[in-house]
Formats: sequence, structure tokens, C-alpha cells
Amino acid sequence: MRILAIDHGEKRIGLALSDSTATIANPLKVIEHISRTIDAAQVADLAAQNDVTLIVVGQSFDEDGNPNPAGRRAGRFADELKNQTQTPIELWDESFSTQDARAARIELGVSRKKRAGHQDAFAAVVILQSYLEARRVKSEK
Repeated sequence: MRILAIDHGEKRIGLALSDSTATIANPLKVIEHISRTIDAAQVADLAAQNDVTLIVVGQSFDEDGNPNPAGRRAGRFADELKNQTQTPIELWDESFSTQDARAARIELGVSRKKRAGHQDAFAAVVILQSYLEARRVKSEK
């Protein structure tokens, strides 16, 4: 079972893919935003190429627990993705994933020069890994 995670941004879409046992998340790719329809078609194609059985779309929320503007955009993207693929799609709380990805790379000792640039694929890894760990904990209960 392979799971694809999406960190949906205004300019770029970060993608991460689990291993076949759905245990470990790895960065896959970053897609430059073109349009919701074209972006969703690219993601659906990548999901098919990688035999993905579930797509997890990160969604952020405000302090009241409602989707914030970025979270609403991610929700609309998930809706468009549902039109492009038969693969099940699940929304997952991605709050602070980009900051967590940046902090993890600092903790791993990645140099400032190599950390420069976009964190999108790594943010998708953070989203996917949190989803995988929550699933594992839930199955152990």
C-alpha cells in the first residue's frame, strides 16, 4: 500500500510518497502551480504511476479549528483531484508542516546553503509521516 501526500501551496505543490509498507515517507517531487485542473491532473498521473492506494492532502486550520484560506484552497484542490482520479482522498491537518520540515532539516545538520529554497517536498514528508504514525497508533489500539 503506497500513500501519496500533498502539501498544497499557492506557488508550488510538494509531494511525498510512502514506501510499499506505508511506514516511511520520502520526498517525491515539487510541482509548480499552473491551474487547479492541470495540477490535479499531474498529481493523479503521478499517483497512477506509483500505484498509490490513498492520497492525503494537507489542510491547515485557524485557531478556531476552521480551514484557513490556505486550508480552503487545499480543500478545493482535493475536490478537483477527486474529479481526476478514483484513488481515495483524505484531508489531513498539516498545520506547521513547513516549519516542522525546516526544523527537522536544521536538526539533521543540513547546511544553511542546502536548506535555502523551498521546503514543499519536505513539508509533504512531514504531513505523510504524521499521517502514517497516527494510523499505526490507531491500529495498535
